[in-house]
Amino acid sequence: MNKTKLRRFETILWMVIKTILYLCLMAIFILLLGRTNFALTQLSRTLGITLSTYVIVGLLFLSIYGKYDIGRRKSKPIIYSLALAVLCTDVISYLQLMIMNTVTPSIYAFRLRSIGELVLAFLLQLILIILAVYAGNALFFKIHQPEKCCVVTSSQENLNEIVRGIRKYRKQYEIVEVFDYRDKMLLRKLKDMDTVFIYNIPIHLRSEVVSYCYRTRKNVYFNPEIEDIMEFSSEYYLLDDISLLNYNVKGLTMEQRIIKRCMDIALSLIVGLITAPVWIISSIVIKAYDGGPVLFKQNRATINGKIFRVYKFRTMQENVENHSVTEDDNRITKPGKFLRKARIDELPQLLNILKGDMSFVGPRPEMLENVYTYTEELPEFKYRLRVKAGLTGYAQVAGKYNTTPKDKLMMDMMYIENYSIFRDVQLLFQTVIVLLKSDSTEAFSGDDAKEYIFRGIEEKELDI
Repeated sequence: MNKTKLRRFETILWMVIKTILYLCLMAIFILLLGRTNFALTQLSRTLGITLSTYVIVGLLFLSIYGKYDIGRRKSKPIIYSLALAVLCTDVISYLQLMIMNTVTPSIYAFRLRSIGELVLAFLLQLILIILAVYAGNALFFKIHQPEKCCVVTSSQENLNEIVRGIRKYRKQYEIVEVFDYRDKMLLRKLKDMDTVFIYNIPIHLRSEVVSYCYRTRKNVYFNPEIEDIMEFSSEYYLLDDISLLNYNVKGLTMEQRIIKRCMDIALSLIVGLITAPVWIISSIVIKAYDGGPVLFKQNRATINGKIFRVYKFRTMQENVENHSVTEDDNRITKPGKFLRKARIDELPQLLNILKGDMSFVGPRPEMLENVYTYTEELPEFKYRLRVKAGLTGYAQVAGKYNTTPKDKLMMDMMYIENYSIFRDVQLLFQTVIVLLKSDSTEAFSGDDAKEYIFRGIEEKELDI
């Protein structure tokens, strides 16, 4: 079957592959645990309830961590997502199975053996996930060639930024042209492109390019502005027979604020107790290294611009200039490098959460100097202060340390304007992935080698 025919049935093909994968993952759990719980090997109430639990919990965690979205993401992130989703599903289904178990000759021997079967089941599932993801991506890119794409932007700086992201997906996209948005022949030049990336151009001019891409059936990507986020969080509304988009000024309801605060207090106490040994060891190591203070304190901004003192484990030398960390920063101590990489330095912010200055989920509290600087460059930056600062958030899960201030702002605004308790729970679970990402603590570095050159339009070439 050639590629053209295969593409016609591609939706069915991937649906079948996903279904087989998910069924195999569940079968491994049932078959392995069935070796110690014989009710799983025959038609029984135990089997029915366990299967139901596995399916429901599995779908929940797949919605939290991400599905088998081959072709959209790289292999490792998909493996991390599926592995965490399956692990959580296995553990919850196992606990439910243990609660149902009432007949066993030796409860302790049974539990020990069943835990061994659970570990073996997960290892086999992990191997299957790895094989399925790499094989799936290999098949996808055998069917699909990289999309022939171009970038429409406004400067070399913006070009470098968007190319940095595109280059990480070389199998999906091949940049063949770069255009200045002011080029009066722009739409004609887009004719032969499959995909158009639009980055940091005036929104009223962007609309013209997007409209052209829609008419000519071209894939289009563009970075959002505040107006786009308002539209994204709006609802379709019929005023008699007139179609409108309705955006209402949002804020957390009283019920949401109460639930969010209760979650913050409960989680900070639980996590604080669990990580108490880490606090003790970290404090001893920091103090023993140079004799300086254990905690680092700094003024930060939270809801409505309120200033508070944030707490962290100190990772830098004493009395050094305070500014954003760069790659191979010599201000960071040896213990500090590990603490930052493992995110242990953030633990003392549990005290800020208990005091009510911060929440578990929300925009990260920026240094006051950054708040003033970013607000001058991006007046919309102040909108982040409409909610409490957070220990984790969408920008921390989806972004990196060196993500641009504007991109972080857009991520934070997407969280604020589409807030829900479930979204908070989802982000808390997704934070685990941050610890597995090698680039999540990536520091600021110099410009990458400029493979693509932005050739701006001269003023004499413009229609002025």
